[in-house]
Amino acid sequence: MTRHLRVTLPTQELSLWEDDRLIGVYKVSTALNGSGSLQGSECTPLGHHRIRLKIGQGCPLNTVFVGRRPTGEIYTQELGKKFPGRDWILTRILWLTGLEPGKNRGGDCDTLKRFIYIHGTADEALLGQPVSHGCIRMKNQDLIEVFNAVSNNTLVTIE
Repeated sequence: MTRHLRVTLPTQELSLWEDDRLIGVYKVSTALNGSGSLQGSECTPLGHHRIRLKIGQGCPLNTVFVGRRPTGEIYTQELGKKFPGRDWILTRILWLTGLEPGKNRGGDCDTLKRFIYIHGTADEALLGQPVSHGCIRMKNQDLIEVFNAVSNNTLVTIE
C-alpha cells in the first residue's frame, strides 16, 4: 500500500490517499501570490514533489521552528502579539523537494532550495484562504495526523 498527498489550490485542501482510497481531507492555506516556482516569488509550486525530510517528531503541539529547528518556544497568542510580523512555522515540518527539472527542481525554481514546507500555522482561522508566503499551512492537530501517516519520500502532488 502506497500513501500520497494531493494539495488542491482552488479548494485550499490537502487530501491523504492510500493507493486509490481517500483517507482524509484537510483545509490548508497556500500562497497569497498564487502558484509559481521562481525563487523569491512567494508562490506555491505546482507539480510532483516528494517529502524530502520530516522534522519535529515528538515535539509538543505548537512548537515554534526557525531554520527548521525548534526554538524552545511554544506558540501562544501572547507570543504572537510580541512578534506580530513573524511567519510562524509550528508543530511539524514536511520539507518538500520537486521531481520535475525546470518546473520545480533545479535552477531558480527549486522547491527544496526555496524551503517549501507543509507546516503548522498560528493562523488556523485563515485556513481555506490563500495567505501563505509559498508554503502549505495546516491546522496543527491535522498536521500531526498527516505527519504520522506519511514517510520520507511520500509523493505530494500540488495542483
